[in-house]
Amino acid sequence: MRKRQAKKRPLLPDPRYNDQLVTRFVNMMMWDGKKSVAFRIFYDAMDIVEEKKTDEEKSAVELWKEALSNIMPHVEVRSRRVGGATFQIPMQIRPDRKISTAMKWLISYSRKRNEKSMAQKLAGEVIAAAKEEGAAVKKRVDTHKMAEANKAFSHFRF
Repeated sequence: MRKRQAKKRPLLPDPRYNDQLVTRFVNMMMWDGKKSVAFRIFYDAMDIVEEKKTDEEKSAVELWKEALSNIMPHVEVRSRRVGGATFQIPMQIRPDRKISTAMKWLISYSRKRNEKSMAQKLAGEVIAAAKEEGAAVKKRVDTHKMAEANKAFSHFRF
């Protein structure tokens, strides 16, 4: 690389739960720099999760974190050209990339759901992911299957 890598900026924890992970999620969910709207959507979704949840000993944020960990992929396939052929090579994922990939999938599959508001969509996807079902978990399973299918090419790892 020609330039040095950018420094990681510290994130301020969110006001309600005092958690940096929540702020990171809200930053990913935000459109057009409207952070207050994104925070409102997230907090409304957590309120909906609090009402709908069946597990009484866990809070809504703990359920959201469990959903994220259920969505997190452990391996992914990367394309690599070897002698004119392109191979899909399974590789381990860095911990920060695991989290950001899980967040991206949770947000994108929440947006594709059929509920009325974004808060309801997000709440539905979080509850589904916490039970290990839903589109985001299916995406993780498909990613792992793809890596398993291409395990024979893992000796091309770079």
